[in-house]
Amino acid sequence: MKKVTYIISDINKALAFEWIAEKIDRSSVDLSFILIIQSASELEGYLKELNIPVTCFYYKSKKDFLSILPRIYLSLKKLKPDAVHCHLLYGSLLGLTAAWLAGIKIRVYTRHHSDFHHRYFPAGIKWDKWCNILSTRVVAPSGAVKDVLIEMEGVVPDRITIIPHGFNLDYFRYPDQRFVKGLREKYSVSDQYPVIGVISRFTELKGIHYIVPAYRQLLKAHPGSLILFFNASGDYEPAIRELLKTIPEANYKLVSFENDLASIYQLFDIFIQVSVDTRIESFGQTYVEALAAGIPSIFTLSGIAADFIVDDENALVVPFKDSGKIYDAMIKLIANPDLKRRLAENGLESVKDRFALQKMLCELLKLYV
Repeated sequence: MKKVTYIISDINKALAFEWIAEKIDRSSVDLSFILIIQSASELEGYLKELNIPVTCFYYKSKKDFLSILPRIYLSLKKLKPDAVHCHLLYGSLLGLTAAWLAGIKIRVYTRHHSDFHHRYFPAGIKWDKWCNILSTRVVAPSGAVKDVLIEMEGVVPDRITIIPHGFNLDYFRYPDQRFVKGLREKYSVSDQYPVIGVISRFTELKGIHYIVPAYRQLLKAHPGSLILFFNASGDYEPAIRELLKTIPEANYKLVSFENDLASIYQLFDIFIQVSVDTRIESFGQTYVEALAAGIPSIFTLSGIAADFIVDDENALVVPFKDSGKIYDAMIKLIANPDLKRRLAENGLESVKDRFALQKMLCELLKLYV
């Protein structure tokens, strides 16, 4: 049995890690967690319910990392894992450094961002390169991330393994209909048609400012429609709210947070995710979630979508930054029930094996031996 320690930063609740903790083969892996967080998290409580060892290091500012690093080192010396798997920026920086100092031979990290630092925060590139150097294996969740690692940061291809995120697909396919009904009542979604869904932070890179003009055009033909924005907060919020002033308030709703992710998708007739270029997303979970939920979707080919989405087969693909094409795609779906049905069926089929949770877990186990 291999002893593996996950080191994760700044996570409150994350289904992905809950699924890993619950479903990984405990006869093959003795799993433990180190969490680097600012306050108590739901993940900590969930791990304790599963009787999985978890150690939390709390910080108020980055200055605290100087004292946290040696404590992680001491924890690893006590746990004596055969491998560490680090996630997110501070978890990777501190975790890989401590693991290297502790002499742990297998040091894995998953790169959860693509070219973000190259694009927006060049000072962070040195930290990415530090993680690349200290790790013995880098997990890229998509081809886009692998390309960034090789072309922009010089990582040797043989040190990179592409492992797409895995999902409990039934969670999205078969939500509790009582909860779906509850959300319809909560957000006053009744006889509006079509209901357009967007689940995305309000940041420039997500392309929401191209969706709003497309929907404004759609309203001319479908004044009884509704667009729902979930995760509706972020640094681009003022610009998006200004755009929304051109739409009647009765035709849109903004929701900053909704915990019942599986049920959200069932409110939508059409789902839209149109990030602004191919590398801006490291993965893009909503691409998979929407198809797993059986929702006909309109996508740009960013992140993982570029690896498996085929236009007019499992979704409709639109060019980057093109409100006109987004509008055309919505009209095409609304006018063609058979197309909607075919895309929903093909979408389900295309994610069924590729993003199955057990497939991801099997691939991860190979890294720890």
